[in-house]
Amino acid sequence: MLVADYQVLTDRDVADRLTEHVEDLVLDYLAAGLDPGRATIFTHSTVPALNQLLLPFLSLVSVAELGRNPTVKDEIAHSRQSAVSGLMFTYPVHQAADILFCRAGIVPVGQDQLPHLEVARLIARRFNHRYGSPSHPVFPEPEALLSAAPLLLGTDGAKMSKSRDNAVALSATADETARLIRGARTDADRHITYDPAARPEVSSLVLLAALCLGGDAHEVAGEIGGRGAAALKALVTDATLTEVRTAMGARY
Repeated sequence: MLVADYQVLTDRDVADRLTEHVEDLVLDYLAAGLDPGRATIFTHSTVPALNQLLLPFLSLVSVAELGRNPTVKDEIAHSRQSAVSGLMFTYPVHQAADILFCRAGIVPVGQDQLPHLEVARLIARRFNHRYGSPSHPVFPEPEALLSAAPLLLGTDGAKMSKSRDNAVALSATADETARLIRGARTDADRHITYDPAARPEVSSLVLLAALCLGGDAHEVAGEIGGRGAAALKALVTDATLTEVRTAMGARY
């Protein structure tokens, strides 16, 4: 497991308390079940060779190709920086280094990360053409591993992302979790239903509750019925806190 401590600099001007945050992140993952006996855990900063791949990799892609990446466009649009840095713009190349450094053949990703993975495949192909041979490629072209996990929106109805403060963090307190869910976007219809196409924000909350409770989203919506968004958010809060406490009990 890679802890991307260098990539903090892509959308933040300071990196204070970085060591503390890295330690907390690793503890969270260990508590959630990551087995250090089966997984290698390392940071960018402890493996300089990984970051050295950026120089040859950057020579293999054009500015125009990076600029067309839809995920880069989205990240730039929601960046916390007053001006977009070169590191932010070339983020997919750094991610390609993360993947190819390990010679990964399969990469678990979400649909939104497929453009980044395609950059890694492109770089691997061009690097092999320039420095390898058909019989001895330097890097494999990694394949995406997409899961059947359903899409959950952030509490603001947009893509869930830690950088947008619209996701419940494993390290969040009960009050922080309750406050975030209480402010989640819903709609004007008091009767709760599960209809992702017509009511994406409400349906995402219903689905989150169902996943935490191990139930069916339509049944959860039916149980709440006309009690409205406040009842839905209360259920989501309780279910989320119970699930996190169960998963993270060893952390505390």
